[in-house]
Amino acid sequence: MSAVAEEIAAVFADAGARGFLHAREVGVAGGPEMAVGADDPVVLASVFKIPVAVAYAREVAAGRLDETERTRVGARYRTGGIGTAGCADDVELSWRDLARFMLTMSDNAATDVVFHRIGQAAVDRVLTDLGLTRTRLVGCCEDLFASVVADLGLDADGDLAAGLASATPEQLWKLTVLDPDRSTASTPREITELLDAIWTDRAGDPSACERVRSIMAEQIWPHRITSGFEPGVRIAAKTGTLPAVRNEAGVVTYPDGRRYAVAVFTRAHSLADRQPAIDSAIGRAARLAVDHLRAQALEARNP
Repeated sequence: MSAVAEEIAAVFADAGARGFLHAREVGVAGGPEMAVGADDPVVLASVFKIPVAVAYAREVAAGRLDETERTRVGARYRTGGIGTAGCADDVELSWRDLARFMLTMSDNAATDVVFHRIGQAAVDRVLTDLGLTRTRLVGCCEDLFASVVADLGLDADGDLAAGLASATPEQLWKLTVLDPDRSTASTPREITELLDAIWTDRAGDPSACERVRSIMAEQIWPHRITSGFEPGVRIAAKTGTLPAVRNEAGVVTYPDGRRYAVAVFTRAHSLADRQPAIDSAIGRAARLAVDHLRAQALEARNP
């Protein structure tokens, strides 16, 4: 392990977690990389919404989905959370606004409505087309929640939040959603490959890729990757959170135009709801990785 990789691993350890990271410059095939557990399987959590967004954008670009058409988000999807997932009443939005809510604020209900409209097969095609053989989506948020209900022996129509609050630590650590061998998962390296494909128009029609890039740039959460970079550096990313899991993957763009795909996944040693040290460690680790890549590029230009 290089000195920088050891420093990154120490950043995660000091924050109370194990970290997994991959970073590469966008559009530079076979170029320098920073890898810390980059090929280890990791739980995606809401990072899985990125390939869902690509599949959605492909459907729009192909004319199979009118993004201005409106649809209703009803009680089936009212699991709780932010955006339409937390609404007390049915709401009606356009498909493009649902896709925006899915990525910008990680709205679970919006995600599931979009997912059910385009279908699992459309999402799987994205993964197959890009050769992401180690990336697997086990349904959508509804399916992930259902696995938690089953694991904890809860009433399917009961209060999931209350069930989680009353579960023992032993039960929580054994949840299927926390096991990359049984749940929606990938590797940091495959996620940066996905990001590279989106940013180089290889993931679909250029208009589809641009649609995903523009929405990811509007994400509202600044506490993870963004926290590691100064103003003027643009971040387009997607977070992911589960008990003991804090993730984020995205593209960091510098004023000089160079872009870096960064995927950071963590597994905390604690089940605490709030993990600010890990959140900031994600930003610090991302910055160390990008700084290393930029330094390598400078050395290559000025040997």
